[in-house]
Amino acid sequence: MAAFLASLVECVEALTVILAVGTVRGWRSALAGAAGALAVLAFLVALLGPQLRRIPLHVIQLGVGTMVLLFGLRWLRKAILRAAGRIPLHDEEAAYVKNTSAMRSGPLSRTGNLDRVAVAAAFHITMLEGTEVVFLVIALGAGRAGLLLPASVGALIALAVVAGLGLALHRPLAKVPENSLKFAVGVLLAGFGTFWVGEGAGFSWPGSDLAIPALVAAYLAIALVLAAAARDPAIQAGN
Repeated sequence: MAAFLASLVECVEALTVILAVGTVRGWRSALAGAAGALAVLAFLVALLGPQLRRIPLHVIQLGVGTMVLLFGLRWLRKAILRAAGRIPLHDEEAAYVKNTSAMRSGPLSRTGNLDRVAVAAAFHITMLEGTEVVFLVIALGAGRAGLLLPASVGALIALAVVAGLGLALHRPLAKVPENSLKFAVGVLLAGFGTFWVGEGAGFSWPGSDLAIPALVAAYLAIALVLAAAARDPAIQAGN
C-alpha cells in the first residue's frame, strides 16, 4: 500500500508532462522517451534489489530506515503546510498548461520519426519521478525479507492505473487528491522508517510488527494537530 500510494503520486506528476509532450510534439516521441526511462528504472530495481541480501539486515534497517523516515517527513511537512494553507496546493492543470507552452516554444529536432526534444523531455520527467519510486520500492523491500516483491507490485499497479487513465482521458488527472495522498504516504513512510530504525538499532518494539500501525497512527495524530495549529489565525499573525 505504501509503495502503491507513493508511486501513484509520482506517476500522476510524470503523466502531466508526458501528456503535454505528446499533445504538442507527438505521441510516438513522448511514449518512446517514457518507455526508455521505464526500461532503465526496471533494470536498476533488478540490479540493486538482490544486492541488498549481501548486507546484514540490521545495517539495512538502520540505513534504509533513516532514509525512509526522512523521506516521509519531507512529504509530510509539505502536506501539512498545504493542508494549513501555508503553501499552495499542487495544480496539475496549471502544470499541464505550463509544460504545453514550453513544448510549443521548443526547437524542432527530429531523428527519423522521433522528435529528439520530445523524447528527451518524456525520458527526463519519467526518470526524475521514477527514481523516487525506485528508491521507495528498494527501501521498502529492504526492510524485511520478502518485501521487495509486494513493494514492486504496488508500484507497478500504480503505474498501470495512471497509464490507463491517461490513455483513456488524454488529460491531466487533476481530480486526484494529490495532497491527501502525500499526507497519507508521509505518515506511512514515517511509521515504517521509525520502526526499521528502531529494529536496526537493536530496540525491541512492543508487539513486534503490531508497533507499525501504532507508529503510523501516532504520526497521523501529530500531523493533524500540526496542520490545525498552522491554520490558527493567532499563529499566522505572529509569523
